[in-house]
Amino acid sequence: MKLKLNLFLALPALFLLFNLQANAFSTASQDSTVDNCIACHQDNDNMPDNYNPEDIHYKVGLSCFNCHGGNPKTEDEDAAMDPDKGFLGAPSKEEIPAFCGRCHSDFAFMQQYRSEVETDQESQYYTSQHGTLLKKGDTKVAVCSNCHTAHSIFSPNDPRSSVYPANLPETCNACHGDAEYMKDYSIPTNQYKLYKTSVHGIDLYEKHDMSAPVCNDCHGNHGARPPELNSIPRICGSCHVKNLNYFSSSPMGKEMEEEEIHTCETCHGYHDIQKASDDFIGTGEKSFCIECHDEGDEGYITAAFIKSRIDTLKLKYSTASDDMNNVIIKGMDDIDISFKLKEARQKLIETRTAIHSFDTSQVNTIASQGIKLSNEAIGMAQKEMDEYYNRRTGFIYSSIALLILGLALYLKIRTKNGKDKKA
Repeated sequence: MKLKLNLFLALPALFLLFNLQANAFSTASQDSTVDNCIACHQDNDNMPDNYNPEDIHYKVGLSCFNCHGGNPKTEDEDAAMDPDKGFLGAPSKEEIPAFCGRCHSDFAFMQQYRSEVETDQESQYYTSQHGTLLKKGDTKVAVCSNCHTAHSIFSPNDPRSSVYPANLPETCNACHGDAEYMKDYSIPTNQYKLYKTSVHGIDLYEKHDMSAPVCNDCHGNHGARPPELNSIPRICGSCHVKNLNYFSSSPMGKEMEEEEIHTCETCHGYHDIQKASDDFIGTGEKSFCIECHDEGDEGYITAAFIKSRIDTLKLKYSTASDDMNNVIIKGMDDIDISFKLKEARQKLIETRTAIHSFDTSQVNTIASQGIKLSNEAIGMAQKEMDEYYNRRTGFIYSSIALLILGLALYLKIRTKNGKDKKA
């Protein structure tokens, strides 16, 4: 009873202590968030056009003074923006890479926030076409704020970010698609329009595949520049690994490199890359091969042979697929057939990849394996269909036998009943 009374008497004191601690925490929180830079600019309706309070820097506690210097705690405007006290103000365009690099090039500082972020962006930038031209005094080129914005920076994984995969092509296009702005550089300005029609652009915008390549995947990020001749196959090969391996080891790949002929893009293009088609190989009207090879030469004959093997495999695979569908419709066992078809499908994919070897022997070996698997699937489907018809025939015969038996039984009973009536 005494213990309960003591606890009851202590409750008001505990409540008072809790309130005092809460008030102290609230006051401390208010003090820590006092930012007269923002307050003053808001009062004067002078906030930056693209300011967003969800900015990644602001969200982790970094505010105006962390970049621009000054004293955010004072209400005295002159004291707040005193250059002698470290106020920097807005940097010129030439100063922006170093301005951002003060933090982003400092590994110890960045480790407090995101240790996985690279800290060589500034040095990379000066290897880029943008950075190279900026050093020469060209202030039209892109700097950090052109791509990332200044006051509404988000993580690249955030759909609101200007460098989110689905937004990046439009970010680049803001400059590169402006014919008037780019007129001094003698480069095309239709890259974005072409990209949207490409297999990569369709995957990104229509299929919403965020893994589809965008500008920076081929040109680089902070060190962005046009790919060099000998780097193009490696760039494409970073995704299309097997194609690169076949091509790099092929005689044609080596000859094209020696003669400084563009490799992948010679056939596939670059910004407007279309979905690969079997019609691209062979000697038909849409074939890439006939653009360089005339009828009768070795390349022309090789292309025709490769196309014939692909067509044969496709036909066999299609026949096997149709046969399996019939098995499914009839309710028979298709499991083993489906596994066999999956193997055949994989060989078709491998055959299409192996064309980059330009070697009839390699293509024929893989295609033959696929044809063999397809034929095995066709044979398995035929056995299932034979079994189905055997069962059907057996069922018909059994039904007839049962019908005859039933009829005989009926006649027997009827005869017996007739005899009983006469008796």
